[in-house]
Amino acid sequence: MTILVTGGAGFIGSNFIIDWISKNDEKVVNVDSLTYAGNLQNLKTVESNSNYLFVKQNILNKKEISHLLITHKPRYIINFAAESHVDRSIHSPDEFIQTNILGTYSLLEVIRNFWMSMAVDAKNDFRFLHVSTDEVYGSLDSTEKPFTELNRYKPNSPYSASKASSDHLVRAYYKTYGLPVLTTNCSNNYGPFQFPEKLIPLVIYNAITGKDIPIYGDGKQIRDWLYVTDHCSAIRKVLREGKVGDIYNIGGLNEIANIDIVGLLCEILDEAIPKANGKSYKSQIIFVQDRLGHDTRYAIDASKIKNNLNWHPLETFETGITKTVNWYLQNQDWVKDITSGEYRSWVEKNYS
Repeated sequence: MTILVTGGAGFIGSNFIIDWISKNDEKVVNVDSLTYAGNLQNLKTVESNSNYLFVKQNILNKKEISHLLITHKPRYIINFAAESHVDRSIHSPDEFIQTNILGTYSLLEVIRNFWMSMAVDAKNDFRFLHVSTDEVYGSLDSTEKPFTELNRYKPNSPYSASKASSDHLVRAYYKTYGLPVLTTNCSNNYGPFQFPEKLIPLVIYNAITGKDIPIYGDGKQIRDWLYVTDHCSAIRKVLREGKVGDIYNIGGLNEIANIDIVGLLCEILDEAIPKANGKSYKSQIIFVQDRLGHDTRYAIDASKIKNNLNWHPLETFETGITKTVNWYLQNQDWVKDITSGEYRSWVEKNYS
């Protein structure tokens, strides 16, 4: 038996593959085009595993993706392939339209044809799981209830609009063709292998390299934080027990303001690797011009997946953030390799 993962060299995808192989004796085909955030070093621990196969390919290439499906006959396909950073979508929305909308459409077309050709039993067991985001629901104020699966879509950035579009396409292929799909909308992930454009790895990297720690606006934007291995366990649960055609919100139950996360990270680093001058890493914090259209608050109501599938996160934010900081401190070679000239130029462009 085989599963196929798209975008498996990225942050969440690579964590999912490592987690899956550790728990299943089943072949995993990883399809990734290796854009800036795709990193095969993430998968060093499984690259020689006989159950793992990497294929460098873009999901827009229908012919090659179709060939892979016919060759490997996966029972599950999990779509992590996406451009995922809001700032990049503001500066260059075209890549997000291409990958997140047209790429998902291309995948759906190929998968629909593959699924239609299956034998009845295999057809009934097949699942396509589309990994999405809570950002499709828009922004909440401090008094509003967390997002449920019934919230209206109100995306506010090119990134979230492109993901909302892909979600609608997935739903349409279920309603129109009966394709057995599942969609998950998750909150902010953090953990090992996250590219240091996102808040938590950016703060860790800048702190220990003596750079400014930039905070957008007043830093009071609130996000719900989910440790990446909890996200992986939720996806496994939805694949095996989720109702076809349904949407499941996955949250970490950790609503925290950005400024508080930065302060906590600095305090953890103060203990782990004190600065030679005796100052706190908080002395490196600076406030920069806010992001265009910056959403105020995201919050997930994860009661559906808890009540229907008996899933809940195992990590608290305190345990998860400690594991995350320790991982980055113990994997400085990975950090050095990934923080290339392109990365430094991007940081200058966004946080100057």
